[in-house]
Amino acid sequence: MNIHEYQAKALLAGFGVAVPRGGVAYTAPEAAQTAKDLAKDMPGDPVLVVKAQIHAGGRGKGGGVKVVKSIDDVLDTASQILGMQLITHQTGPAGKEVKRVYIEEGCDIARELYLSMLIDRASSRITIMASTEGGMDIEEVAAKTPEKIIMEVIDPTTGIQAFHARNIAFGLGLEGKQVGSAVKLIMGLYKAFNALDASLVEINPLVVTGAGDVMALDAKMNFDDNALFRQKEVADLRDEDEEDPAELEAAKHELNYIKLDGNIGCMVNGAGLAMATMDIIKLNGGDPANFLDVGGGATKERVTTAFKLILSDPNVKGILVNIFGGIMRCDVIADGVVAAAKEVSLNVPLVVRLEGTNVDLGKKIMAESGLPIVSADDLGDAAEKIVQAVKEAGK
Repeated sequence: MNIHEYQAKALLAGFGVAVPRGGVAYTAPEAAQTAKDLAKDMPGDPVLVVKAQIHAGGRGKGGGVKVVKSIDDVLDTASQILGMQLITHQTGPAGKEVKRVYIEEGCDIARELYLSMLIDRASSRITIMASTEGGMDIEEVAAKTPEKIIMEVIDPTTGIQAFHARNIAFGLGLEGKQVGSAVKLIMGLYKAFNALDASLVEINPLVVTGAGDVMALDAKMNFDDNALFRQKEVADLRDEDEEDPAELEAAKHELNYIKLDGNIGCMVNGAGLAMATMDIIKLNGGDPANFLDVGGGATKERVTTAFKLILSDPNVKGILVNIFGGIMRCDVIADGVVAAAKEVSLNVPLVVRLEGTNVDLGKKIMAESGLPIVSADDLGDAAEKIVQAVKEAGK
């Protein structure tokens, strides 16, 4: 689960992580009032930042982050950003509508750095990653100048120690009071990561101010969905407007669904088998339209819902159903596929590969359905048939 920048900053501040003051606004007048409240404690002419709040990076490059120097400018800028369809490298060409903005006090930036904390799957440990190249995409830094990335792997038996944080601070070239400020921030970040069941915390940029303070100028947080049952405060921050409607619907029915850019819909039981199915479609020259794991104990109703989800994507030109009936019975899958195909008036090629429990009964149900369902002998055969069928349908 993702949250907005302002929400991440509020959570992190509760663990002693230094962040600039700010407030969220849903209308331009609210933004202006928030700016007035912030300006009361700012000496001289206020420098403020208006930030679009969407679940995507690259907001500044897309025109969603603006520095302004008066309350009137806040009003005008918020009016322009609210309601805009913000397009970044992470939103895709459709972009995302901006429904809220974050008004933040300006910051005297002396240096921009990068800092993140994540679960390293190779070591199964929390890993701190930092770089002097703040403000840049870390993937680009890793590809072009990997020597500029500093890493500290935390042993779970001891947890983070002060020397871990100091190693990061020294590696970033911090000195004097900057080191102490950075150590406090990193230690707070680790506490938040553990306490909130986070899977990623990214601060880009982490800034050193002219006064030598180190603070999070931006903040991105992701959380482990499986731990949300014990993280009510985090779960309440969910913004469903930022999520794909099909993926939300899938979650309600305990389906694991992720939309992709291809045109061959996939319905599979088991995450590993789903990945293998997507791979073999690519190997045969096709492009999967989704990842969809119906799970090992799906009911006829859940299978019907899964089928409808696949067909709700207008890009889908064919469907491959690949089921290994261990816990899942092949006749249940067949019943669901037939029921859904009849309900939605199926008009794209459908290839089904069944193997396992009640496979003969499942094939019999499909054969007697009167629907143009193509049966496959194995996964390779299924992939070849659906890719070919989609190509022929497109001629």
